[in-house]
Amino acid sequence: MASVSYHISNLLEKMTSSDKDFRFMATNDLMTELQKDSIKLDDDSERKVVRMLLKLLEDKNGEVQNLAVKCLGPLVSKVKEYQVETIVDTLCNNMLSDKEQLRDISSIGLKTVINELPPASSPLAANICKSITGRLTNAIAKQEDVSVKLEALDILGDLLSRFGGLLVSFHSAIQTALLPQLSSPRMAVRKRAIIALGHLVMSSSPKLFSDLMDYLLTELSANSNSSTTRTYIQCIGAISRQAGHRVGEHLERIIPLIVKFAKIDEDDELREYCIQAFESFVRRCPKEVSQHVMEIIQLCLQYICYDPNYNYDSDEDDDAMDADEDDEEQEETDDEYSDDDDMSWKVRRAAAKCLDAIVGSRHDMLSEFYRTVSPALIARFKEREENVKSDIFHAYVTLLRQTKPINLGFFDPDAMEDEEGPIAMLRLQVGDIVKALHKQMKEKSIKTRQGCFTLLTELINVAPGALADHIPAMVPGIQFSLGDKNSSSNMKIDTLSFLNCLMTNHSPQDFHPHMPVIVPPVVSAVGDPFYKITSEALLVTQTIVRVIRPLDVSTDFDFSTYVMDLYSCTLMRLKAADIDQEVKERAISCMGQLICNLGDHLKSELNMCLPIFLDRLKNEITRLTTVKALTMIAGSPLQIDLSSILVKGLPILAAFLRKNHRALKLSTLGALDILVKNYGSLLTMPMIDGIMAEVPPLINESDLHISQLTLHLLSSLCRVHPGSTMKLYDEILHEVLVLIRSPLLQGGALNAMLEFFQAIVATNTPKMGFKDLLQLLTTPVYSPSETTQPPTSLFAVHRQAFHSIAKCVAALTISCAGEGSGVVNQFVNDVKNPKSTDSIQLFALLSLGEIGRHVDLSGHAELQKVIVDSFSATSEEVKSAASFALGSVSVGNLPQYLPFVLNEIETQPKRQYLLLHSLKEIITSQSINASSVEHLKPFVANIWSMLFKHCECPEEGTRNVVAECLGKLTLIDPESLLPKLKDCLQSDSHYTRSTVVTAVKFTISDQPQPIDPLLKLCIQEFLETMKDPDLNVRRVSLVTFNSAAHNKPSLVRDLLDAILPHLYNETKVRKDLIREVEMGPFKHTVDDGLDIRKAAFECMYTLLDSCLDRLDIFEFLNHLEDGLKDHYDVKMLTYLMLVRLSTLCPPAILQRLDRLIEPLRTTCTTKVKANSVKQEYEKQDELKRSAMRAVNSLLSIPDSDKNPLLNEFIAQIRSTPEMSAMFDGIQKDSTLTSSDSFMDTS
Repeated sequence: MASVSYHISNLLEKMTSSDKDFRFMATNDLMTELQKDSIKLDDDSERKVVRMLLKLLEDKNGEVQNLAVKCLGPLVSKVKEYQVETIVDTLCNNMLSDKEQLRDISSIGLKTVINELPPASSPLAANICKSITGRLTNAIAKQEDVSVKLEALDILGDLLSRFGGLLVSFHSAIQTALLPQLSSPRMAVRKRAIIALGHLVMSSSPKLFSDLMDYLLTELSANSNSSTTRTYIQCIGAISRQAGHRVGEHLERIIPLIVKFAKIDEDDELREYCIQAFESFVRRCPKEVSQHVMEIIQLCLQYICYDPNYNYDSDEDDDAMDADEDDEEQEETDDEYSDDDDMSWKVRRAAAKCLDAIVGSRHDMLSEFYRTVSPALIARFKEREENVKSDIFHAYVTLLRQTKPINLGFFDPDAMEDEEGPIAMLRLQVGDIVKALHKQMKEKSIKTRQGCFTLLTELINVAPGALADHIPAMVPGIQFSLGDKNSSSNMKIDTLSFLNCLMTNHSPQDFHPHMPVIVPPVVSAVGDPFYKITSEALLVTQTIVRVIRPLDVSTDFDFSTYVMDLYSCTLMRLKAADIDQEVKERAISCMGQLICNLGDHLKSELNMCLPIFLDRLKNEITRLTTVKALTMIAGSPLQIDLSSILVKGLPILAAFLRKNHRALKLSTLGALDILVKNYGSLLTMPMIDGIMAEVPPLINESDLHISQLTLHLLSSLCRVHPGSTMKLYDEILHEVLVLIRSPLLQGGALNAMLEFFQAIVATNTPKMGFKDLLQLLTTPVYSPSETTQPPTSLFAVHRQAFHSIAKCVAALTISCAGEGSGVVNQFVNDVKNPKSTDSIQLFALLSLGEIGRHVDLSGHAELQKVIVDSFSATSEEVKSAASFALGSVSVGNLPQYLPFVLNEIETQPKRQYLLLHSLKEIITSQSINASSVEHLKPFVANIWSMLFKHCECPEEGTRNVVAECLGKLTLIDPESLLPKLKDCLQSDSHYTRSTVVTAVKFTISDQPQPIDPLLKLCIQEFLETMKDPDLNVRRVSLVTFNSAAHNKPSLVRDLLDAILPHLYNETKVRKDLIREVEMGPFKHTVDDGLDIRKAAFECMYTLLDSCLDRLDIFEFLNHLEDGLKDHYDVKMLTYLMLVRLSTLCPPAILQRLDRLIEPLRTTCTTKVKANSVKQEYEKQDELKRSAMRAVNSLLSIPDSDKNPLLNEFIAQIRSTPEMSAMFDGIQKDSTLTSSDSFMDTS
């Protein structure tokens, strides 16, 4: 401490030196000291440092002054509050000095201090802000000197933007001081006053805000002078941009006035400000501006063409060359003229930006935009002013982006059809777009050409193939930009990127006539010295190779003339070792494509380039790309000769399997599999041994995708080299048998496992015949040991493992047909044997089911009886397996078994539930393909009538199975069965109605189905049951709606206007559904409406993902607010919705922030009763965490930190240690999650 004081006093002494260099260096050293976190100053040192720095602000030397100002920043956080007050006081006094230089430096000092003050929650910031504010307000209101006034306005703006919420007591005085400045004779004063007002309205009270709007509107109505009118309109625009959510309620009074001023002739500046104000309303008050949007569009369309000083017609009459020359001359005169005299371009630019805002925020008006806005924008592509043209292009790109079929996050087969209106209208206008851009693509201006390519790329993304008829018009523009000596690097990169997009999204034949023009400039670009151009050109070259010789379709195009050119330019880049990594990787991929598509024309060159691939395989940086390229070459139908590199290459690939690099392992397994399949005859036993040695660690449950590819590779090896199968026996087979017992094994990995066992058994290898493998598979079930049985389970293996092993046993049995009968008899005896454990019975039944699904087992006389007897077993698992077995065995011989199952359902009411599950298994299995559906069709009528007898069952579980069977049957014959379902909606029984609506849920999947168009026509009638008098029918109706909105939004998207009122109606708490139940001495409240409210809020959550553009978000928020005060389960859902909405519609949330915070505060501050059980505490804790996650997401909305209520709530959280710790943890988690989302997970 003493040494610091000594060092500081030394520096202070030097600062008094007469030599300016001494003063400069001492101040610089002080700056360094102050920036250290560890520095602590005693009171005396603090006082001396503050006094000295304030004195140095008046130093004669400018550099010393500047350094002294910079020192104030770090000093503020190192000294006590009263010293900061001294600094601020002195700086404020200096602001009134006669010396201009001192005023300026003090102004900078004040800004520095304000920026360095700690956050708004600290008392220091509050006190300092209050002491500055009064003096600034006085300076603004009473100061004659304009320069002082300007500085004061500037500082006040900074102060309000950072600490507006702390100055509530001063807001009225500040506003009173600022308003007269809007009519100041100096424009600079007006502008700064507008900025300060913009920051003020973020946190001012509703009354003050209302007074401000009244003042501005009164002044506007008076329209005493055009200069102040412009300022007031600018001010309204600025307020709307900063606090648009508050302007909404005043919009009805504002818009007619601004429309009136926009139509005043001869004042381009006023018109520009009016249109800019409209733009801010469109962006910030989306709901309130809705009814004025058409009027604003009309004005914008009128003014986007407003160019009174230029005649475009004469331009169009000239031919292209003349036009180019005219443009050249015009450019010079325009630049001089337009900047000084002609302000009309600013009006056009404002109109373009306003249209951009409207198009970007009004997805519901898309068809209208294509009728009115699109043709107008296309007609204005000829705009002469480059900046305006750029904004017009941008507006059109926004329109195209809005047209993209939405919800690409999941598969919606009808999305294209649903958007067909706008996309069809766009396709009709493609000719006009190309015509308008054709000339622009040869403009000298690089910005214009880049705009053209961006627009066309977006067009291709929205409507792939749309430019097929216009490629001859595109090619000259591409050629011009690639060949133009004056083109910038970015221009060439953009052109190549567009060319790649164009070729990828259109048919190869469309480009064949243009190849003589396209190939040479691309080949030349591959040789460009700038690596980014080379990289993009290699990507285009790869696409050209696929275009000149597509392997999936035959063409008569003669590509031979291009082969050597493309090969030579790629080889030059492939050989170079000293180039950028991106170029290396793309050269490898491009050469891979060349050999894959044109290898039969490069036979003599292969000896030169394939060894380079070997080198690249050995390089850690390029190995992954090389593996992918080799996979492409090995899979080529041209059967490329790879013998020259296989001997050395295969051991390298095998070694990759032990690397800790998942993407490399996946690609290598794919490459080895295709090499084994296509080049198996060239593989030697040592090569295969090398692969086999690396395989065992890859087969485990921690990465099922890698396990799946490994099993595919082993299956291929068994087929191509049966002799190698013996090598599997020890380590590999052991790992496979461990994996098969995993509860995680399913899907692709399980199918690969079945294929693997079938491949092994087909090789007839000793110790791995049918019986050996069967023994190995079934031992864990029949003779469980400590190593195979899960520690806490009553069963021999995990439940999922029974299914996996049964499927493998069935796969082996089907492969070895001769063994089938004995195995089935053995399993039947195991089920019959009273000494069999539950595990054995369960496994035997599942195995019989899996075998019976593929083989007709009706010849086994007692099979049927044995399975049905198992329905009476004591174990629920065995009963369920028996139900599955009966259904699956029936699939093998429907005429024999299905009538029996239907008869049993009728005659055995006690077993009905299990028998219905068997029926469900039959229907599901028979729906897989067309031929199996044909087998089931003769029985559909009988099944249908039998199911309808059971719709009335009071047991909900049974009704659900009936509904699933009905739904799956309807998918088989939708034309005749869907109307029958619809008719049942009129049934008097609420059980029948609920079953029918649930059945519809099972007809909806996320894949395209023949039923979709029929369902779209009548789903509204099924969803009308949301108005049903029965509570349960309404609930299942909501569940069905949720399923449709999630899996196939196109079914319900157009019905939302009719459905949403009923959906929202179910979000309300209904008193008539709440009842009290007496439990001994206690009374317990039961809410029968809770389930239906949960279902309604779940639907609302789903709609945010799939139909956001069709929702009135403010109406949505009204009901979400109710949910924030509801039951625990509903609150949890609404908090999740708030998090989603904070990113999806921040402006709307900002507008409603005040109403959302109170319920969140209530949750966070609620205390659990003292005598509550542990679960209550945990529940409340989880609720608080969810609420705080929602609060954290609200904080991420731009400008939310200016909201006084939210700031007050955050301060409250921070003041409670327990809540503060919880909130810090949540903030930390959210930053980790957001950073993880950018990481490569491969």
